[in-house]
Amino acid sequence: MILPLMLWRMLHSQLWISLSRYRTTKGTNRIVDKGIEFDQVDRERNWDDQILFNAIIFYLGNKYFPGGSHIPIWRTDGVIITLLLHAGPVEFLYYWFHRALHHHYLYSRYHSHHHSSIVTEPSTSVTHPFAEHIVYFALFIIPVSTVVFTGTGSIIAIAGYITYIDLMNNMGHCNFELIPNWVFSIFPPLKYIMYTPSFHSLHHTQFRTNYSLFMPIIYGTMDKSSDTLYKISLQRKEETPNVVHLMHLTTPESIYHLRVGFPYLASKPYSSAWYLWLLWPVTLSFMMLTKIYRRSFVVERNQFHQLRLQTWAIPNFREQYHLKWQKESINNMIEEAVLEAEEKGASVLSLGLMNQGKELNRYGEVYVKKHPQLKVKLVDGSSLAVAVLLNSIPKGTTQVLLRGNLTKVAFAVAFSLCQKGIQVTVLHEDEYEKLDISLGTKSEGKLVISKSYSSCKVWLVGDDLTEEKQRKANKGTLFIPFSQFPLKNLRKDCFYHTTPAMQTPKALENVDSCEQNWLPRRVMSVWRIAGILHALEGWEEHECGYTISNIDKVWETCLKHGFHPLTVPTQSKS
Repeated sequence: MILPLMLWRMLHSQLWISLSRYRTTKGTNRIVDKGIEFDQVDRERNWDDQILFNAIIFYLGNKYFPGGSHIPIWRTDGVIITLLLHAGPVEFLYYWFHRALHHHYLYSRYHSHHHSSIVTEPSTSVTHPFAEHIVYFALFIIPVSTVVFTGTGSIIAIAGYITYIDLMNNMGHCNFELIPNWVFSIFPPLKYIMYTPSFHSLHHTQFRTNYSLFMPIIYGTMDKSSDTLYKISLQRKEETPNVVHLMHLTTPESIYHLRVGFPYLASKPYSSAWYLWLLWPVTLSFMMLTKIYRRSFVVERNQFHQLRLQTWAIPNFREQYHLKWQKESINNMIEEAVLEAEEKGASVLSLGLMNQGKELNRYGEVYVKKHPQLKVKLVDGSSLAVAVLLNSIPKGTTQVLLRGNLTKVAFAVAFSLCQKGIQVTVLHEDEYEKLDISLGTKSEGKLVISKSYSSCKVWLVGDDLTEEKQRKANKGTLFIPFSQFPLKNLRKDCFYHTTPAMQTPKALENVDSCEQNWLPRRVMSVWRIAGILHALEGWEEHECGYTISNIDKVWETCLKHGFHPLTVPTQSKS
């Protein structure tokens, strides 16, 4: 039973982590508003170490201790002994050990590691130095070892007690209040023998109060503001965003890279992990759930100055956007999200990834035409994408090759480059005709069609650039995507820039995950930034359909608010 118990503990803790992140993102009953950053995620990444450590000890006990194996499923006397020993010796010893840990000598050397997390998550509950883990295990093993040595142990008593410890630990650090007031109204003494998340949250914000383990009655450690914070947290309503960014899932495995999935995976750019294949039953179950739950859900919240930002996800995968029979269903979900954002009072909704496709919804224009009285402004971010692309092209460039599917951004970039006197080369007649019709005399003679592109060292590339086409590039070519998705880095002798994105300012709070799975830490896609700028400046027009805003104005506004361009690879390696 040790292996199933270990797996259950991991699943139990992960469910609490996901639930905590989802609830605190929505804001309902949230206790502490302060955000979480990458350093906390890194510090708490090994939250399952103590589960593995405990399992090893249990295996040794099972093998070498008398009565440690072949125990029955249930024994009433063992359950009673376990409860009494926890309420007595365990709570008593923990309290005094905890007080000792807050002495400056031990605190600075050990316990400060745990208290580095002011805003707690379930993973915070087991983030301790190894020496503390040993002492905690010695405390919590008192009831277990007693029932084992006395021959009164049972699987229910041991597994139930360990699950109780995990439950209370995770609940106490979840940062949202979930114990309803009617529970304490029915049985008032319960408040002295069971703590609440807000009770323990005070210990992390005030440090020298609420020292007890799970029973606040111990030595009267309850802070005077505990009841007040509990009531305030219970009354908190769902947070209303100022800006909503609407994205979608990319692959079935991308669920684990969401902020509400596995925090450590979400905190770094996507990399294939072998152990995710072991989770295929969970992955398959979630795919089935997306076919039932056909509406957007919140995955992230941020704060930028006075703006409340939220990211919502459409439960569709990238491949589904290429299926014509899915078009109506996807559009309906996007429309519902737009109307929900309107109802919640959001001023801007930005369309991310493939939620703004030309074939899907004409870059979001269909929603504006269908709802002409729409107050929330729809932003596709094309203007900022063009500005970032133009500023990513190395200085002194006289010629660029435009390859891939011609989108709204591609047309605008081609126009701007021609106006700057930079030659735009295309390879195919149909591409040239489309651009020539769009640009007309404004191309200034800089739009050319040519089968020879050996002199082109800068490629602006779209979604449908095949691997075969990529291999035809000359050595030292710089690939700059204007697409939503990055290229595969096939050439070691070439340079690859990221999809249009910028470095975020430090004022952006609660950033603990990487956007779109492939962007580096604290780097944000321009499609998301554009919505933030729209709200900051109070611009009243929609930026969707075939509308392009003033590119220079958007670029200057972006820099003014602290966003910085990313370093172009050729510049960093030259």
